Formats: sequence, C-alpha cells, structure tokens
Amino acid sequence: MSASRQFAIVTGASTGIGLELAKCCAREGFDLLIAADEAEIHAAAADIRRLGTNVEAVEADLSNTEGVDKLYAATAGRPVDALLANAGRGLGHAFLDQDFTRARHVIDTNITGTVYLIHKVGNDMRRRNAGKILITGSIAGFIPGSFQAVYNGSKAFLDSFSFALREELRDTEVTVTCLMPGATETKFFERADMMDTSVGVAEKDDAAEVAKNGFDAMIRGDGDVVSGMKNKIQSSVANVMPASVLARQHRKMAEPGTAKK
Repeated sequence: MSASRQFAIVTGASTGIGLELAKCCAREGFDLLIAADEAEIHAAAADIRRLGTNVEAVEADLSNTEGVDKLYAATAGRPVDALLANAGRGLGHAFLDQDFTRARHVIDTNITGTVYLIHKVGNDMRRRNAGKILITGSIAGFIPGSFQAVYNGSKAFLDSFSFALREELRDTEVTVTCLMPGATETKFFERADMMDTSVGVAEKDDAAEVAKNGFDAMIRGDGDVVSGMKNKIQSSVANVMPASVLARQHRKMAEPGTAKK
C-alpha cells in the first residue's frame, strides 16, 4: 500500500452496506483494510481491487477484543484517515425465545467490538488531530424494537454514542458521523431469521445508495444522515410518538408470521 494515499478501514465489508461503503472509499482513492467475520471478505477484496485501489482483507470476529486487535494489528502502524465502523448483526423473534448466545453476539458485535475499535483508532486520530469516523447506526435506534429488541437497543446505543463522541471531539479536527439507514436490501434479514416477517419481505432501500449517502456525509463531516425520505419521516415521527405506540407498530413489522403470503 502507498503511504501517500489516504487509508480507510471498513468493517462488515463482505456484503451489503459495508461492501458498498468500501467501494465508495475505493472510488475516492483510499487504500483499504476491510474486515468481516466470514470468508466472503476475501472475495469482496478481489471485487474492490477492480476499482484500482489497494485492498487488504482480514477475516476476524469483531465481537471480541481479540478479533479487533487482529484487525488493528493489520494496519501495521499506518495512520487511519477514515474508520467506517459498519460491522453489525441482527436477530429476530421475541427476546425470551431467542438463544442467549446469539443475542449476546448481537450486543458484542454491534456495541462491544465497535466501541473498542473506535477507542483504539479514535485515540490515534486525536493524537494526530485528524481523521473521520463513520458509525452505522439505524433509525431502529429511535424505535422500541418488539421482536427485535436486542438489535434495536444496540442501535439506540450506537446512535447516542455517536452524537456524544462527536461533541467530545468538537474542538479537534476529528469528525464523527452517524449513518442511520432504514430497512436496506442486504442479507441482514435472512441472517436474522426474519424472512417470515412483514419487514423481512417488504421492499427495501438500495445498499449502494445508502452507503453513498453515508460516505458523502462523512466526507463533509456532518453529524448524522438519515438515508431516504421515508426514513426521514419515520425518524421524525419517532421523536414525538409515545414509546408504547412505537413498540406496538414495530410488532406489526417484526413479529414472526406477519409476512404477507
């Protein structure tokens, strides 16, 4: 990799929004270090290299500190200009019916691994007084997630964390941007066992468009971006509607068996 080029880390980059974020970085001339917890990350790297950039792939479980340390070590001390913390997992069904190991994996991936990586890279950025951080939150963080309780709770954490970190870094040249998409066309709902739900089978936003909105906001240094007009309206409504009503509405989307035949 060329030290004269900008350098970005993208997590959860094997598919979906993460892959499209990595492609956005590649098109803008970033060298890339991409990571995911599955072997598909190597195929993704080969795909992104066709855009004419240098790409290194790391297969690591980012739900634990060991996996994050493995990814961080792969930077070999090279300064990170942009960190796109996108890795995440979802899980459907009622909380008490979920396997707790899987529920914990959602928490550890979406929260623990994400904040640990940001803590390591963010400290480097603050020391240099330069860098951009993009956190993939969600409009789900505004809504009590009946039948997706752990996932929505984890995204509420990330949305809140992002705004707090941005304020703490306000007097530096390090920016923090929160990308808050709605339901997006990725493998997310299949992996979360939600293909028998209304939201699982509904038409969704395009991952490339969502990623482009997030990438552009990061480059501008914006605090947040909600991708898509429908999601902007939904997030605005969520700010004024009682939580109990939101939880009941979410049930209609996410409860197993609500998929229209």
